[in-house]
Amino acid sequence: MSRITLDNLRHSYMPEPQADEDWALKRLNIEWDDGGAYALLGPSGCGKTTLLNIISGLLRPSEGRVLFEDTDVTDMPTGQRNIAQVFQFPVVYDTMSVRENLAFPLRNRGVGEDEIAARVREIAAMLDLDTMLDKRAAGLTADEKQKISLGRGLVRDDVNVIMFDEPLTVIDPHLKWQLRSKLKELHQRIRRTMIYVTHDQTEALTFADKVVVMHDGQVVQIGTPVELFERPQHTFVGHFIGSPGMNVLPCTLAGGRAVFANTPVAVQNLPDKVPAARRIEIGIRPEFVHFADEGIPARIVKVSDAGRYRVIEAESENTRIHMLLDEDKPIPAENIHLGFTPGQARLYADGWLMEEVNR
Repeated sequence: MSRITLDNLRHSYMPEPQADEDWALKRLNIEWDDGGAYALLGPSGCGKTTLLNIISGLLRPSEGRVLFEDTDVTDMPTGQRNIAQVFQFPVVYDTMSVRENLAFPLRNRGVGEDEIAARVREIAAMLDLDTMLDKRAAGLTADEKQKISLGRGLVRDDVNVIMFDEPLTVIDPHLKWQLRSKLKELHQRIRRTMIYVTHDQTEALTFADKVVVMHDGQVVQIGTPVELFERPQHTFVGHFIGSPGMNVLPCTLAGGRAVFANTPVAVQNLPDKVPAARRIEIGIRPEFVHFADEGIPARIVKVSDAGRYRVIEAESENTRIHMLLDEDKPIPAENIHLGFTPGQARLYADGWLMEEVNR
C-alpha cells in the first residue's frame, strides 16, 4: 500500500496548449493517505479517467509528478507500479474457470499454491463466487464476470493501490447496492488504498471516505460526503450532489444585503465589500426551503411524489426553486411565498463560495 501524491500535475492532449481550455486536466495538488478509500466523482469528460490513467501509468502527465510514498513513478511503466485495476467492462479469461481466473494474478507472480488456494477461497466467499469456482467463465452472466474482475483486483495483498474505473456499469441495478456495500466492507477489512471513479454520486458517497469532485478538468472540492452536502465550495458541487441538487439563485448585493426577486435574503457569509465578480449567486439546499407568510414570491410549477415527501418545483423571477415537503403538509393554493432556514443560505462569487464572515 502507498500514500499517493500528485504534485503540480497538469495534462493536455494538445502538443502546445495555450488557453485554459486546452488543458484536459488543470493544475492540481492532491495527497491520498495510505489505506484510504477515495472516489473521483464528476460527469463524463471532466477528467476523471485522465487522472486515473496518469496514476496507473497508462498516461504520462504533461506537467508535474506522481509519487507512491516518496518514490517518483511519473516515468515508471504500469507493470512496475504494482497496482491492480478493475475496468468498466469485465476483463476475464472465458476459457478458464472462475477459480483459475482468480488465481491467475497470483500464479503470474510465483505465489505458492497453498497461499493461492487460501486467497482464492477468501475472495470468492467475499464476492459470493464460492459456489461457482469450477464453472467456466464463458457461461456466466455479465454481472458474474464483473465480480470475477473485482476479485482479480482484490486477490493480491501486495499492491500499492486498487483502482476501479466505473466498475458497476454493467451490473444489474438491484445488485449494485449489494456490491457497493461489499466493496466498502472489503476496504474496512483489508485497508488498502482504493480509488473509485464514477459519475454516480450514490456510488461515490456510499463507498468513499473522501470524494474528489471534478468539473471541466478541475478539482473543485475534496471532502467527506457530509462536507460536500453541508458546505459545497462550488455551485457545481452543490448542484451535482443531492437529489434534487442545491438551488442556485442569481442575486445582487445592495445596502449590505443579498437581494433576490426584490426580496432581502439572509445569508451566512455576507461580505464587507462587494466582490469583483461577474456573477453573485445564493446557494440553498431544497431541504432548507419552506413555505412562508412572507418572503420570496413564487408560483408552483410541478409537484412530484417521492414517498415520504413531495418535491415541489416553484418558479420566481424565471428561476426554478426546488423544495422538499413532508407528505402530510399542505401546499398553499395562492399567494405563495418561500423562506429559507436561517444559517443555510450562502453566497457564491463566480461559482466559488465566498469566504465566510463572522457577524
